[in-house]
Amino acid sequence: MDNTLLQSRINFPGMKKAVFDLLVQHQLMDPKLDYTKHSASQLIDFGRHSGRITHEIEASVWDTIVAYETEGMHGAALEDGAAEVLDALKSHYTLVILTNNARSAAIKALNETAIIHSFDQIAGREQMTMLKPSPSGIHFILEQYPDISAEQWVMVGDSWIDGKAAQDGGVSFIAYQGDQQEMEGHGVTPVAYIGHLRELLSPGILK
Repeated sequence: MDNTLLQSRINFPGMKKAVFDLLVQHQLMDPKLDYTKHSASQLIDFGRHSGRITHEIEASVWDTIVAYETEGMHGAALEDGAAEVLDALKSHYTLVILTNNARSAAIKALNETAIIHSFDQIAGREQMTMLKPSPSGIHFILEQYPDISAEQWVMVGDSWIDGKAAQDGGVSFIAYQGDQQEMEGHGVTPVAYIGHLRELLSPGILK
C-alpha cells in the first residue's frame, strides 16, 4: 500500500533506527548488528527470539511504530494513476490490500483518498502471525478465498519484503518502481518490473 497506491511519507529508515535503538537499550539486540539490512518486523522478531522481551517492551516498540505510521500517513496522496487503474481492475479482479500497517490506519488512509470502495478485503498486521517478509499475510488471504488458487493471485509492491512474502506464499509478484539490485540481493524474482501503475492494464501482464 505504502508507495504503491499511496505516496506515503512514513520515515521507514527512522522507524527502523528507533526500533533498533529500543531493542538495544533493553539488551535484546546486538548493537553491532547492521539494522539497515533488515525490516522493522525482522528486528522485532530478533528481539522475540532472545526470549527476554516483555509485553511492556514490545508494546513500547509498537507504540513507536504506530507514531511513525500515523505521522507518515497523514495527508498521503495517491500514486499517479492509482484511482484510474483501480477503477479499471475492480470489475474484473478480486482486489485485496495487504499491509504491515495497522488495519485501522490503512482503512483511514484509504477512506481519506476515496479508494476504499475498490477493495474486497483489507488485511493489516492484525491479520498476520508474522509481518512481511513472512508469507503469513498471503496465507491469510488465500484462506479467505479458497476458490482462488495461489497461482491465480498476483501481488504488486515496491519493496523486497513484498516480493519475498509473495514468493514464499506461492504468489507471483510484480515490482512497482522496485530496486532490481535490492530485489535480487534478497532472492526476489518478480515476474515483471513496472514504472507506472497504468502498466498493469497492459495486455498479458496480469493473469
